[in-house]
Amino acid sequence: MSDFQALISSHLNELTPAAHRVASVIVDDLRAAVNLTISELAVKAGTSEPTVLRFCRVLGFRGYPQLRLALAAEVGRNAGAEEGLGLSETALRAEDSLADVVAKVRFNETRGIDQTLAGVDLANLDKIARVLDDAAKIHLYGVGAGDLVARDMYYKLFRIGRNAAVYSNPHDALMAGALLGKRDVVMAFSHSGTTAFTLDFVTTARKHGARAVVLTNAPGSPLELEADFSMRTEVRESPFRSGAMSSRLAQLALIDCIFIAVAQRRYDATARALELTREVVAPAQRRDFSL
Repeated sequence: MSDFQALISSHLNELTPAAHRVASVIVDDLRAAVNLTISELAVKAGTSEPTVLRFCRVLGFRGYPQLRLALAAEVGRNAGAEEGLGLSETALRAEDSLADVVAKVRFNETRGIDQTLAGVDLANLDKIARVLDDAAKIHLYGVGAGDLVARDMYYKLFRIGRNAAVYSNPHDALMAGALLGKRDVVMAFSHSGTTAFTLDFVTTARKHGARAVVLTNAPGSPLELEADFSMRTEVRESPFRSGAMSSRLAQLALIDCIFIAVAQRRYDATARALELTREVVAPAQRRDFSL
């Protein structure tokens, strides 16, 4: 299965406050949590055993024994990876040396990308590529780190001649969404799946007939539920690493897959567009270099 902490993170929107406390106990110390009985975990979380069982089922486990097995496997995987990097743990701490910081970022970023791409549903990717390829217009929007990903996808599509637009101002995004139709597609990016401006953009576009593709880390989030198609990252966070780091890289990896899948559908036209755009900017690049 996927990284345990990423699994918890992806279901945060489905957890009650008491279940959040259970998740916090586990995430704060995976090694200690794996040795807790269900009663001990409930006491540490300040809740009841039935709440722990409901927490297990939200994550997709039949019961607490299955959750402990998955947790033990995760601890084992982490231990092997940490040992290979000479680390005692992979969570970033305030007292870490720069060498530790670099090693931990390397481990966590690589793992986020690897687990995200390993979990890609190829049939779903093919459907998304087909929808984007058929679109008359593709409008992209995200907030914060999501905006960076949206812009990267825009430049990719723009360079091969696709009719794409990207927005930074939420009012512009809403107005654009209101002008879309049935042949148009919007793409939205939100790690949490709850960003209000992004959700409003998708809701407005779909209300006017456009289809929506979203990238998020949260299954069952409001944004995913509103979309026609979704793809998910699988990343985990720590107090010193916001979603702006890990989710951005995982989403960039996903849009690389989406872009290539779209570009392949018109391979000759794509190759010609890339050649033309490369040729036209080459003289300007040489002039800039000479300065």
